[in-house]
Amino acid sequence: MNAALEHGQAESGDATGLGRIVEPGTIDVSHGPILYLEDVTVQFDGFRALNQLNLSIDHGELRCVIGPNGAGKTTMMDVITGKTGPRNANVSGRVFLGQTIDLMRMTEPRIAQVGIGRKFQKPTVFEQHAVWENLELAMQADKRWWSSLRARLTATGHRRIEETLALTGLEAEAYRPAGLLSHGQKQRLEIGMLLMQRPQLLLLDEPVAGMTDEETMQLASLLNGLRGSCSMMVVEHDMEFVAALAGAAGKVTVLAEGSVLAEGTLDSVKRDERVIESYLGR
Repeated sequence: MNAALEHGQAESGDATGLGRIVEPGTIDVSHGPILYLEDVTVQFDGFRALNQLNLSIDHGELRCVIGPNGAGKTTMMDVITGKTGPRNANVSGRVFLGQTIDLMRMTEPRIAQVGIGRKFQKPTVFEQHAVWENLELAMQADKRWWSSLRARLTATGHRRIEETLALTGLEAEAYRPAGLLSHGQKQRLEIGMLLMQRPQLLLLDEPVAGMTDEETMQLASLLNGLRGSCSMMVVEHDMEFVAALAGAAGKVTVLAEGSVLAEGTLDSVKRDERVIESYLGR
C-alpha cells in the first residue's frame, strides 16, 4: 500500500489531485486489485457483523458473493461505501480502492464521487420522469435535478444516453414514465443510471430479488455485457443467476459469520462441506 497513506496522509481524493470525479485510468490498479479489504471488523453492541474480513476484487472482475442471512454481506457493502465507518460504528481494518485511495478516511458522498456506484435491492428511480430523463439526471454534471432538466443536452450526452438505453434494453421505453416500468425494467434503469456516472466499481445487492426468470436472465446478460468496462461485486441468493454470472471459471466468495468461509469457482464452493453445512444444505 502507499506509504504516505499509511502515515496519515489526508483524504486520498484530495491529496492525489483526483478532483471531484475519478476518471477511468486514475485509480491505481497496477498491482491487480481495484478493491482491497484487510482485517475488517465491525461491531455493533458487542456483536461482530464482520470479523477480520479479508477480500480483494481484481480490476475488471465480476465477483459473486453468496452466504446465509446475517453473514455480513450488506455490512461489507456499507463499509466499502462509507455508510458504516469509523465515524458512526466500531470499525477497524483497511479498505482501499486501488493502491492509494483509503476509503476508511472518506465520507459516503466522497466515496460515491471517486468511482463506486451502489445499487440496493429496491430500485430507486424518478417515477414521474421519463426513462430518458432519469438517465439524463444521473449524468456527471450539475446534480441539482431542476437545473439538470433545463440544461441543454450536448451531442456527447445524447449519445451516451442512447448507448445506455441500448445496453439496458430500454430503447422502446425511453419516453415512458419510469413509474410504469416493470420491476425488472426499473432494476435495469437504475443500473443504467449508475452507469451514466461512469463508476469504476459497481456494487449490486440482491439485484434479482422479486424478478421473473426471464427478467433474471435479462439482467445476467446485461451484467455479463459490462465485463471489462467496470469491476463488479454482486451479492445474491439466486444460484441460477450466480451460475449465469460466474460460469465455469469465475470466482465466487462465500461469507459466513462475518468472514470468508470459502472462495473459488461455483462448482468448487458448492462441493465444500463447510458451505453445504452453513448455507446450501444437503
